[in-house]
Amino acid sequence: MRRFTFPVLALILVLGQTSAKAGPDAITVGVLNDLSGVYADLGGPGSVAAAEIAIEEFGTSVIGKPIKVLSGDHQNKPDIGSQLARRWFDVDNVDMVIDFPNSGVALAVQEIARTKKRIAIYSTAATMDLSGKACSPTGFQWTYDNYSNAAGVAQALVKKSFDSWYFITVDYAFGLSLEAEASKAVKAAGGKVLGGARHPLNTPDFSSFLLQAQGSKAKVIALANAGGDTVNAVKQANEFRIVESGQTLVTPVTFITDVHSLGLSVAQGLTFVTGYYWDFDDKTRAFAEKFYKRRKVMPTMAQAGVYSGVLHYLKSMAAAGTDDAMAVAAKMRELPVRDSFTQTGTVREDGRMVHDMYLVQVKKPAESKAPWDYYRVLATIPAAEAFKPLAESECPLVKK
Repeated sequence: MRRFTFPVLALILVLGQTSAKAGPDAITVGVLNDLSGVYADLGGPGSVAAAEIAIEEFGTSVIGKPIKVLSGDHQNKPDIGSQLARRWFDVDNVDMVIDFPNSGVALAVQEIARTKKRIAIYSTAATMDLSGKACSPTGFQWTYDNYSNAAGVAQALVKKSFDSWYFITVDYAFGLSLEAEASKAVKAAGGKVLGGARHPLNTPDFSSFLLQAQGSKAKVIALANAGGDTVNAVKQANEFRIVESGQTLVTPVTFITDVHSLGLSVAQGLTFVTGYYWDFDDKTRAFAEKFYKRRKVMPTMAQAGVYSGVLHYLKSMAAAGTDDAMAVAAKMRELPVRDSFTQTGTVREDGRMVHDMYLVQVKKPAESKAPWDYYRVLATIPAAEAFKPLAESECPLVKK
């Protein structure tokens, strides 16, 4: 897996304006994510490229102001993410921040953005609290969340008699929330959870956790993690011959970069839910082609979500005729989301953007006909079913 090394605060100004600075005379988008660590491949520099593509598609200015991009590496640390966000808002006049592949960082920045009245869009953070009890008038959860990632797969497998589960979970807000949502879905479908183990973020050794999971005799071993952690766990599970021994490995949060890193011989048969696949239709392929020219890889759903979030933000600002965050946020909730990521998106009161999701399975090597031809789409999960019902939302903004 490729890794990228960037300084803590990397300034990337698009459209060739490398000497320009953000300021009140520009609309500035800040891509805040993991540029060099465990989540760099699923977001990282690719998310910056996705934001650039959205700006180019929209046009280089909005409400008479040029559009610029900053990027920064939060290093998966809430304190660093908070410091960057405060500097961006207070010094660099950043209007909107996006991405956040770490729920702890996202929750910290949500409060700062709320206080500063700035827009925050979470493409990669999956904790339910962002559009739940910690929701914000200027906060939007875009690509997926732990309900959409876990519920569909869990319910489908339990119905097929895969009814006993064991979790290997990354030990912070994202993993704990993912395990909780998947456990609820398993139990609601009539299954049972036999136990679980929790691992540190970016651990290199999953052997003890996998041995515990094997010993549980659970039919399903679910990896409640993402990025490099998922890749390492699947590789080591393959070495332990877990699937060959009769247990099923489920990876609720899986990205096409994970499959590419693993290779089809190891990843074949993995089943999960995704919000985007590059080869789904002409629109998804159009975005993927632009992205591939820049990055020489296909975009993940998180990166496609950054593209969609930036584009919708700019469309909403143009419709509002102002860069006032509250006015733009209102337009974001009012306008439908129609782009190369989704043709079914709507933004709810709680800031959750709901859209169709897809149940997919990784192809066998013999089934793949071309590079990056990795997924078989098994089913479409309609937007109304893919996400937690609004009536069950804990968000204080939702009218009861």
